[in-house]
Amino acid sequence: MLSIIFGLASALSWGAGDFTGGLAARRVGAYRSVFYAEVVGVIFLFIVLAFVGEPLPDRRAQIFALVAGAFGTMGLMLLYHSMTLGLMSIAAPVSALLAAALPVAVGMFTEGLPDFLTMIGFVFALFAVWMISQSEGSVTNILSHLSDLKLPLLAGIGFGFYFVLMHQATKDGGAFWHMTFSRFGGMALIVTYLLVTRSSWKIDISALPVISANGLLDIGGNYFFILAAQAGRLDVASVLSSLFPGATVLLAWVFLKERLNRNQWIGVGAALTAIILMTI
Repeated sequence: MLSIIFGLASALSWGAGDFTGGLAARRVGAYRSVFYAEVVGVIFLFIVLAFVGEPLPDRRAQIFALVAGAFGTMGLMLLYHSMTLGLMSIAAPVSALLAAALPVAVGMFTEGLPDFLTMIGFVFALFAVWMISQSEGSVTNILSHLSDLKLPLLAGIGFGFYFVLMHQATKDGGAFWHMTFSRFGGMALIVTYLLVTRSSWKIDISALPVISANGLLDIGGNYFFILAAQAGRLDVASVLSSLFPGATVLLAWVFLKERLNRNQWIGVGAALTAIILMTI
């Protein structure tokens, strides 16, 4: 049960993070907003570590966390890039689906098959991710743009490997040092990209509050995912955490007055069904 609660908390936090991240990206650009959100996250984690006194993880866990962070950031950069190409309706559901599917496949090999109701819950959850991310008629749009799926698929692979590798890094306990190393891996990737492309590092200072909110909410999503995977199965934690598009859509509905369409309401219903099936 704890795994379910933590997984849903992760989805809510990541969904809220994507909401604030989208606002930040509109003001300072996607890659710069991600980089400075990572910086805020690292500063916050060092403050937390000063109080909790968590022991430094071994070298194996450090390497797994660094690589996980690089994969996660790669996925985020590819996702944002695909969205700039006008593929938002394709990128969100495809990347989220693969991000959930990859840990499910790994979990079946490493932890065995889950029970029947949980398997059915996976199906409903994956369907929910797809539908919640859709606008009216966008399923048809996806079918007409099959050739454009490579970037969203690569983004989903990045997110999926983040789930798997971060679980490997933290399976013996701990979380805050692992998230710190994960951010170092992600920041190294973004810095390399910004240097190679000679992009500007400057941002509007007035955007710092929303960037900071994005960084802290991303930390929350990571932390609750780690707890969910430690308390239960990797596949359950990953599938529930991948429901984050639902939180983003609901926040846009509440704060930006964006109306939910029929597809998205169907997705919300499927997500609730999935949660019920996984908790029985």
